[in-house]
Amino acid sequence: MKVSVIGSGYVGLVTGMGFVKLGNEVIFVDVDEEKINMINNAEPPIYEEGLDELMKEFKGRYHATNDYREAILNSEVTFICVGTPSREDGSIDLTYVKQAAEEIGKVLKEKDSYHVVVVKSTVLPGTTENVVKPILEEYSGRKAFKDFGLAMNPEFLREGVALRDFLNPDRIVIGVQDERTREILEELYQPIDAPKLFTDIKTAEMIKYASNAFLATKISFANEIGNICKKLGIDSWKVFEGVGLDHRISPHFFRTGIGWGGSCFPKDVKALINKAEEIGEEPVILKAVVEVNERQPLKLIELLKKYVPELKGKTVGVLGLAFKPDTDDVRETRAYIVIKKLLDEGAKVLAYDPQAMKNFKRFYPDVGERIEYASSVGDVLERTDVVLIVTEWGEFGELDYSGKIVIDGRRVRAAERTAKIYEGVCW
Repeated sequence: MKVSVIGSGYVGLVTGMGFVKLGNEVIFVDVDEEKINMINNAEPPIYEEGLDELMKEFKGRYHATNDYREAILNSEVTFICVGTPSREDGSIDLTYVKQAAEEIGKVLKEKDSYHVVVVKSTVLPGTTENVVKPILEEYSGRKAFKDFGLAMNPEFLREGVALRDFLNPDRIVIGVQDERTREILEELYQPIDAPKLFTDIKTAEMIKYASNAFLATKISFANEIGNICKKLGIDSWKVFEGVGLDHRISPHFFRTGIGWGGSCFPKDVKALINKAEEIGEEPVILKAVVEVNERQPLKLIELLKKYVPELKGKTVGVLGLAFKPDTDDVRETRAYIVIKKLLDEGAKVLAYDPQAMKNFKRFYPDVGERIEYASSVGDVLERTDVVLIVTEWGEFGELDYSGKIVIDGRRVRAAERTAKIYEGVCW
């Protein structure tokens, strides 16, 4: 099948390359000329496990362009994978989704054959039918579900293992209204062996938000229990090992530490809170989930000050800037909160991350340009006596932390074994 993908960020690029791997031809559409050139040269513009090899292996089965017309006239299905960032009040910004719908609509006006438009961007319930559909109909002069197909297909990709998740998902959720669209998407996803849940469009949108809100809640719950465990001298990881053995609960997302970040959980939970309040519901649990998460990274500083009460002028090593290992994504990373607090206290920061240093400096100029970046993890250990572990990269688990004060936000066992002084956030 011929597929076009609007937006070539984490979701768009992984989705498109996943479809290429399944035997389809894909055209990526983006406004960023640098990204377009990189994709056409089989160079991934993001760091994601396995992506580099996949792009080189299937070069010729995909290409990128800034031309919507070329992409849509030469494909049967179009996926909208553009960003839906948060506004300052937590509400969702649909600017890019609306722009994509408008451009797609203009080209659909020229198409005689049935074309399916699939919203994969994360949007609140009602958006596909109340925002995207009217724009497509206005600019195409055609009717959804009759002249062209429209569907909602949320993504459940974890950065770092996104390709693996696309090809081996827990489930595929597709919100559709007409049978023809359902059949086309069934055929497209047929090679993937996973439960396929077909729902109405609004339900598919809500499944995404409910999933992310629950996972965020599980982490914040674990961290709140972990904070209690810390005060009582109990290892929270052992507690949740026992709790997770209950088949009704499961062990996943019970790794206590300094909380969640990234492009999805913060944005989606805040958007759901905003939507709930808009319709007159008070989201008590969701607000508490965010509050616990915002406080959690500062536990690192509290623990550090037990051993270094005066941080002014002290050089502190920070290991990890990405919001999680195996990605260069720094959106809503806990490292920002930690480093900002260290700088506010007058400390100097020497930071290292295997992939995310360049992005951190660019995304957070207010702190990113005031810290020093180490050439290697060894450089941090050589030049500092105090180390904070913020991201659990694999290489941090292979070090000797002898002679160091280590405050650990992610439970790196090598530090626990070898540090002169070791403190874990919730253990």
